[in-house]
Amino acid sequence: MIILAYMILAFTAMQLIAALMNLLPGASLPKKTDSSFELVSVLIPARNEEKNIGNILQDLTGQEYSNIEVIVFDDQSEDNTGKIVKEFSASDSRIKLVYSDGLPDGWLGKNHACHLLSKHSEGEYLLFLDADVRIRKNTIGKAVTFSKKHGLSLISIFPKQIIVTLGEKATVPNMNYILLSLLPLILVRKSDFISLSAANGQFMFFRADVYNSLEPHKLMKSNKVEDISISRYLKEKNHRIACLAGDDNINCRMYKGFNDAVEGFSKNIIAFFGNSFLLAIIFWLVTTFGFLLPLFYLSEDMFIGYLTAYLLARVLISLASHQNIINNLVFIIPLQVSMGIFIYRAFINKYYRKFQWKGRSIE
Repeated sequence: MIILAYMILAFTAMQLIAALMNLLPGASLPKKTDSSFELVSVLIPARNEEKNIGNILQDLTGQEYSNIEVIVFDDQSEDNTGKIVKEFSASDSRIKLVYSDGLPDGWLGKNHACHLLSKHSEGEYLLFLDADVRIRKNTIGKAVTFSKKHGLSLISIFPKQIIVTLGEKATVPNMNYILLSLLPLILVRKSDFISLSAANGQFMFFRADVYNSLEPHKLMKSNKVEDISISRYLKEKNHRIACLAGDDNINCRMYKGFNDAVEGFSKNIIAFFGNSFLLAIIFWLVTTFGFLLPLFYLSEDMFIGYLTAYLLARVLISLASHQNIINNLVFIIPLQVSMGIFIYRAFINKYYRKFQWKGRSIE
């Protein structure tokens, strides 16, 4: 038990180091841009997004980097998504609307939408955005600059999460806690190890020549965590990638309430652990009950050191994520409970094949 206690102490120290590294320069987009002016195709898959689509189109028309085309794929929406896009396109010729002819067998909806969007694009860069993301100021220009400076084939960003309700406070911060406590994002760019890959489908910025030659969404057409799989695939093909943390200029309210978050996170939480339920359960047990072994089997000073590292890692991850530090500390217990629920629901959904996206089965 003493050995296990020391192992937990070492693991927590590693989490703290990872959190510190995620505050280093290079873990987010640069503040300045160069004079690049290549065409960027902004590609938005949209299914029943009437509450969001107007906001992201407004953001895009206000971007400082103006050499863009915006193509929205209306994926058989049953609301006013298409109508809203048409209204924007009437006043801005850069905005176009493409309609779905239906979802072919063997494809997941979003993957199919992204693949077809790429076929309508003409840009030298392809930016796939979810409709509920908000981007402001010169986000696109910064992505172009960062891509060219570091020779990147893919930049993916985890937007800052807008957290409103108590249910969101008890669930949403888990995503960044898991990611940023296990993976220093700067290593996604600096390291050639395929295991050090990460991506978020909400914001994926490709060099068009690389994307079109590999057609990654087609390769991952039935993969429900295609973003992470695509990042690993590009590294396998010796392409340089980067995964960054967002800020106030790129944010998203991903889920609205506890149940919504549980449904969403249970779809992809296991992918953060290399698709291993065992590793996910071990992580949950260590971060939830791990304090018991240092408490009972290590000295008081060692336990205080463990507790300090654990809490400081939480603080630093909140800073890197641009989240409220006090809320994340106060909600530690509810967050750990909800993480356990995510893992449990992921297991149940996999066993009973209940995963869905936008009203469609994704099994």
